[in-house]
Amino acid sequence: MLYKKIATIVLAITALQVSAGDFGHDVHWSYSGDTGPEHWSHLSEKYATCDSGKQQSPINITNSNKADLPPLQFNYNSFPLAIINNGHTIDILTDAAAGSLVIGTDSYKILDFHSHSPSEGAIDGKHADMVMHLVHSLSNKIAVVAVYFNKGEANPLLATLWSVMPKEVGDVQHHKDIQIDIKQLLPEDSNYYTYDGSFTTPPCTEDVKWVVLKQHMTISTEQLEQYNTLYSNNFRPLQPLNGRKVFSSN
Repeated sequence: MLYKKIATIVLAITALQVSAGDFGHDVHWSYSGDTGPEHWSHLSEKYATCDSGKQQSPINITNSNKADLPPLQFNYNSFPLAIINNGHTIDILTDAAAGSLVIGTDSYKILDFHSHSPSEGAIDGKHADMVMHLVHSLSNKIAVVAVYFNKGEANPLLATLWSVMPKEVGDVQHHKDIQIDIKQLLPEDSNYYTYDGSFTTPPCTEDVKWVVLKQHMTISTEQLEQYNTLYSNNFRPLQPLNGRKVFSSN
């Protein structure tokens, strides 16, 4: 991931980026074969947490504890499109004015968002057709919002993004004439699950706050197929809960 952010979080964000290709990584990794998820911990000693970690993501949410969780405030602003095909997914990079996610007293700056098909994570054992991960940071803390998409009506923002989606792996492409409104990816209902997890790619670093929106969005069959011509099955398998609690806002 190519960020021009606070120096202290650059390495962490690069690692979090499931879609960050091999930028910032010591060793090539993938979603299948000898460099697939079951081998990540053996590819580099820096990836050991992928196997030894006890708070790994993604997870299957089957039970949750209702809690008095703070509401989510998505304070996003429009920004010019910067998009990259980085070898693992399609990633959209934000700029300094793109806004933030407020959870209680914490305000996390939006850094990027990217997609996986089918979804990383499941509800009651069922994966969605696609998921968008909205990545945020606050000092050295990371919060990721997961928005699930299932086949249905076309999403207007995805239509815009896919129309200029890079077909080949390469550098960031800037489209200053295209303004991005992230709120077009969000459902009306902002109730959510939350749990303590990890990066979903090497080095699988833990202490990541995960927020999984309960209401799903829709993606058309054509939009999903368009994405899948480039990327499909780009997801990490479900990880053990290991006694962690999942909390629910309602």
